[in-house]
Amino acid sequence: MPAAIASSRDLWLGRRTSRNLRTHLTRRKRQGRTMQAYDTLPSTLRHWLAEACLPWSPSSALKIWENAGGDRNPEAALERLDTIERSMLCRDARIWEVNA
Repeated sequence: MPAAIASSRDLWLGRRTSRNLRTHLTRRKRQGRTMQAYDTLPSTLRHWLAEACLPWSPSSALKIWENAGGDRNPEAALERLDTIERSMLCRDARIWEVNA
């Protein structure tokens, strides 16, 4: 690969990486078998996680799901998850220069 292309590619990758790392949200290292935990979640919760804007751990999503009614009232549990996710996105909106 020519040097000019390699350096511009590295520059682009550097900007992209640094932009994606800018956040005030807490970063946590994943513990245990997250895919196995994901597979054991209720299907409604799995579908919500697949469409979520933020990367959720299966354990934290399940905890909120169960506290909000989960299987007894899935609509309320999904609304609670949406509310929490919106709150986290608003908290981090200044970093991404988004008007929330």
